[in-house]
Formats: sequence, structure tokens, C-alpha cells
Amino acid sequence: MTPTNVLQRTYPWKLSLDGHDITFRLMAAADRDVILAFASSLPPNDLLFLRIDITQPEVIDEWLHNIEAGRTITVIAEADGKVAGYASLHHNEVLWTRHVGELRVLISPDYRGIGLGKKLTNEAFAIAKEMGLKKIVAQMTTDQRSARQVFERLGFRPEALLADFVIARDDRTHDLLIMSYDVTGFNDSADTRSPRR
Repeated sequence: MTPTNVLQRTYPWKLSLDGHDITFRLMAAADRDVILAFASSLPPNDLLFLRIDITQPEVIDEWLHNIEAGRTITVIAEADGKVAGYASLHHNEVLWTRHVGELRVLISPDYRGIGLGKKLTNEAFAIAKEMGLKKIVAQMTTDQRSARQVFERLGFRPEALLADFVIARDDRTHDLLIMSYDVTGFNDSADTRSPRR
């Protein structure tokens, strides 16, 4: 049984942020071309430090395979007929880190600064809690100062710094920062949506 089969959360759901009507839904196989279009719309700097190259169709195919296998849950935010951003929660039940999920969040430049990243992250937190995960980690390079600030505001704390651990598209190495968040401390009381009955 995949994690999406046991979620109590309902999709799709909608809200308005800064005048934009946003729909939140789970990513599915039919989203392959939608995600590729989203990736191609991103500026090169946004793609520079992604852990996977989402501009490549075979990478999206692997992502969709992980969703089907239950190792990944991705919530897509759509606005104005296109992907405005996503949050992915990755985990593997057979590893000794099965209590840990890795969070990846990416927002289109057109929808930054309106609280969409926080909404997507909160949704990922709530999913992690339903799945029984104990900790969420986020990885970024030390160059990604704005990303670090966002995660710190959400309650993530630095756990480790790995020197020259990341190699970017330009073949330069960068230090990797690993941050973590204790899921058991998350309270989604601000989320007014009702769980599925």
C-alpha cells in the first residue's frame, strides 16, 4: 500500500494567496509534461543546485516511478493554469532512516513572496505526521542563503555541513548544509481543511 492510500488529507483543495487562486493536488503520472514545462520555465540559477535535473524526461520518469512505488509524495500547487511550485517528501521504509523524510520545495519566481512555499511546506509536514515520520531533513548548498532563511523561519535547524559535497552544473563544488525539523513538534491547527472520513 502506497502512502497516498492511507492519507487522511483530501485533494485537490484550493485557497487564495495574494490574489492568486491556488489549487493543491497530488502529482501523478499524467503530470510528466507539466513538470517538464515547469522546469523549462525556471531561470538557470534555480536549476543550478537541484539534487536532480528536472529538465530531463528520464529524471521525471524516475520521480514518477518513486511516487508509484510509495517512496515519494509530491504536492503540486497550480495557479493561472500552470505549476506555481511543488513540495516533495521522499522516504524509504526499508532503510534504517525510515523514520526520516527528505523535503524538497521549489517555487516559480512568479509566485515567490506570497507565502506559497510556507503553505506547501506545511502540507508536507502534515503528510509526514500522518505517515508517522519523526524527522524531516532539507539539503541545500551554503550559497542558497534565501532557502536557508526560509527553512530557518519554518523551524529547521542546521545538523551538518559537508565540505565540497555538491558539484553543480558548472562543475564547481559547494558545501552542503543539512537541516532538520522535528515532525512531532509540528501543529497544523492553522489548516482548516477537514480530513477525509
